[in-house]
Amino acid sequence: ESYYITTEDGRVENLTVGGGQTNFTKPFDNIGNKSIDEYERYAKAHIASIGVPGCATEGRVFVGQRKEGFAVNLGGLFDLVNLDPLGPRDGAVNTLADKNITTIALELPIECVTNGSEPIIGAWTTARAGDDLEQISRLSNPLVNEVVIGVSDKDAFNRSRPSDDGQFATYVTNPTLPEILEILFPSVQAPNVFPREDLVAAFLTGVDGLNQPANVTASEMMRLNTSIEPTARGEQNNLGVLGGDNAGFPNGRRPGDDVVDIALRVVMGALLPEADAPSGQLPFTDGTMNDSTDFANRFPYLASPLPGSENPTGE
Repeated sequence: ESYYITTEDGRVENLTVGGGQTNFTKPFDNIGNKSIDEYERYAKAHIASIGVPGCATEGRVFVGQRKEGFAVNLGGLFDLVNLDPLGPRDGAVNTLADKNITTIALELPIECVTNGSEPIIGAWTTARAGDDLEQISRLSNPLVNEVVIGVSDKDAFNRSRPSDDGQFATYVTNPTLPEILEILFPSVQAPNVFPREDLVAAFLTGVDGLNQPANVTASEMMRLNTSIEPTARGEQNNLGVLGGDNAGFPNGRRPGDDVVDIALRVVMGALLPEADAPSGQLPFTDGTMNDSTDFANRFPYLASPLPGSENPTGE
C-alpha cells in the first residue's frame, strides 16, 4: 500500500523519497507474530527520508499503525465528569490504553517550516471526506473541539479554518466548562473574570513571551516556538509550562505531555491571579496520565502497536 504527500502553499509540489520517487510505502498493520515476526524492525524499515521543496535538508516520514499515545478517562469525563477531579493523577483507567491508531508522522527541519526571522509556527490538522474532499473535522489544541466549542457550533467549527475563528471567540472568552465543574463539585470555584484573556492566549494567540508570534491573529492552532531548546526525555515535566518546562504544552505538544490535566487546570484558572481564580492552583485531573518514558526517544516516537493476535508466540 502506498501514499504520497504534497505541499499546499499557493502551489502543489510532491515530497520525494530518496532517489526522486514520490510514492511512499505503508507497512501492514500488526496482525500478530505468526504473520509478521519482529514487527517493530519491519515497521522501522518503512521510515523514509524525504526531500522538501525549497529546503536543503531532508526530513523523515512514517505512515502506519502505532499504539495510541493519548491518555484520557473518556467515560468519566463525558458522563458529567463522573470522576474525582482532585484525586490521584493515575487512579483511573485510560480508555484508550488497548487501542491502536494509524499515525501520519512528519519530522521536518526547523528551516523548512519557519518563515524568515519568525521562529514561532502554528499547526492544525483536518480530516476530509467525499469526492470533493470536503473538510469534516479539524483539531489542534486537545479538548477545544470536544468541550470548549458548543454543540450548536461544532459542525461549523469543524468545517471552518482558523482564520475564521473570531466567530467562535465567545466560547473561549466566556467558557461554560468551569461553571459546570463548579455546579458538579461545589467545593471548587470557577474563575470570576471575563473575558478570559488567559484562555485567549492559551488557545487562540499563543502566550506572550512564550509562543505568541508577532502580529498574531486570534485563531485556534497548536503553536510552537522553535527557538526553545527541547527538554531531554527523562527530564521532561508532563505538566509542560505549568510544571516549569517551557518546551512542553501549550508550547507545542510532546507525546508525554499530560494535556488533559493541563487543559483542565488552565480552564479553571491556573494562569490567573488567585483573586480571580480561587481554585486555579488545585491539581485538577481526569485520573489518567501521560509521561515521556511511555514513548520511544526516536522517530516516530509512538510505541509499537499491539498485535491483533492474542497468541504472543505465533504457535
